[in-house]
Amino acid sequence: MAKAQKVQIIPLGGLGEIGKNMTVIRYGDDIVVIDSGLMFPEDDMLGIDLVIPDITYLLENRDLVRAIILTHGHEDHIGALPYVMKQLTNVPVYGTRLTLGILNGRLKENGVSANGLIPIKSGDQIQLGSFQVGFIRVSHSIADAVAIYLKTPVGTIVHSGDFKFDQTPVDGKVTDFHKFAELGDQGVLVLLADSTNAERSGFTLSERTVGAVFDEAFRKAKERIIVASFSSNVHRIQQAIDSACKCKRKVAVIGRSMINVVGIALELGYLDVPEGVIIDIDEINNYPPSSIVILTTGSQGEPMSALTRMAMSDHKKVEIMPGDTVIISATPIPGNEKMVARTVDYLFRQGADVIYEKSSGVHVSGHASQDELRLLHNLIRPKFFIPVHGEYRHLKKHAKIAQEIGLPKENIFIAENGHVLEFGPDKGAIVSKVTAGRVLVDGLGVGDVGNIVLRDRKQLSQDGILVVVLTMDKQRACLVAGPDIVSRGFVYVRESEQLMDEAKERVKQALDKCELNQITEWATIKSNVRDSLGKYLYEKTRRRPMILPIIMEV
Repeated sequence: MAKAQKVQIIPLGGLGEIGKNMTVIRYGDDIVVIDSGLMFPEDDMLGIDLVIPDITYLLENRDLVRAIILTHGHEDHIGALPYVMKQLTNVPVYGTRLTLGILNGRLKENGVSANGLIPIKSGDQIQLGSFQVGFIRVSHSIADAVAIYLKTPVGTIVHSGDFKFDQTPVDGKVTDFHKFAELGDQGVLVLLADSTNAERSGFTLSERTVGAVFDEAFRKAKERIIVASFSSNVHRIQQAIDSACKCKRKVAVIGRSMINVVGIALELGYLDVPEGVIIDIDEINNYPPSSIVILTTGSQGEPMSALTRMAMSDHKKVEIMPGDTVIISATPIPGNEKMVARTVDYLFRQGADVIYEKSSGVHVSGHASQDELRLLHNLIRPKFFIPVHGEYRHLKKHAKIAQEIGLPKENIFIAENGHVLEFGPDKGAIVSKVTAGRVLVDGLGVGDVGNIVLRDRKQLSQDGILVVVLTMDKQRACLVAGPDIVSRGFVYVRESEQLMDEAKERVKQALDKCELNQITEWATIKSNVRDSLGKYLYEKTRRRPMILPIIMEV
């Protein structure tokens, strides 16, 4: 079969992990990229701010990239674009109005031009090279989310994006089931579908159920109400504002991302707020506490977020008062459980009444559970299936669901980031692998921190550092002054004078040995000092600090 009669699907992120979603679709000399997300660092990524996909493959084929198309505005789907767009210049980016509104703010923060952003709406179709690309309205925990289909000369590919089948969405815009069914009737070659909730049975609850819980919690609250949620969940924000209006409360917004998204959503018409309801955070003391609702960031216990600073009595404008009701309207992202628990503890210590339990009903997921996944498969009836968006166990579980519905096991591909999956009209296979992985963002540095630096940071965090300063005669390679030892994170020098004196003696012995053996190369001398001192310190302390010898020449 000629190569031009095959379409390639190349995931660069989002498989075997939560976040960093990015998928490449290629036919001949045309490439379309779906999403460009980030993920937050894991516990062992000390000092790292963000993790983004490795786009080496796209840079090698930059002339073939026709567009980047976005499913919705969450960080795990758009967060890498400020970095990607600096390298892939002049590539158009398609997304819905709210998605591009949020992205535009991120680009401005990073000094990246937003000229290439092109708005679309659900139901639109566009031509990108040999791809006819369409957008299907779906429900998710952010407004304006879409699934994507690509009609290629080989067959149709459907990418669900993040979705759930909410029968009673807050904005009344129900998922376009008819379009999914229509595509299924026409024939779908490959389905890529969200696997995040593949372990959960039944259906995911409607977002509207949170509004009823808010109404009840707001009615019972006697003092101020503070609601922490994901800033991007415009429907959740709308329901909190609706409940505040019913109780005749004013709403103040705090937290940079919350202020930004609320501003964008109001400007674009995604929030319906009566005039005079939203007030500035500086005005809250002009009203009785029973008339105030504060919308804030910090539902994940982030150390610098507004809610965490309130809990620690470290916020400039809001101080938690006894009797405040704090509603944490989110579940912890895996890895954030400890931070959330610590924030909740501090809020209770401040005298607040905290509603945060999963059973309280103040949060519902934005992802499809098992019965919704079955419904999607039955509507689309694909020939081949690739589970995406999830850790390995989620992909495996989703594959099992597809098998139970009747899809042959050999037509299901549990892939890894970088795999090149090639599909013809009747056959699919993993044919090769391209460069894929994690690029670490640390401050202004993108990709300059790797495994070796992380290993050093881990060692520094565990056992500290010992700096040994030596002044040596360059000609004779003998000690002139020192050694002086500086300890950081290892021991407190003033309380460990004997250990430091013995350490200096070991350094001198190592130098004497070098002189005896006529070793004059600084690198070898440093290595001998490091080995001798490291061995001694481990014997005495059972610790392995990083030892950094510095030789000053005279």
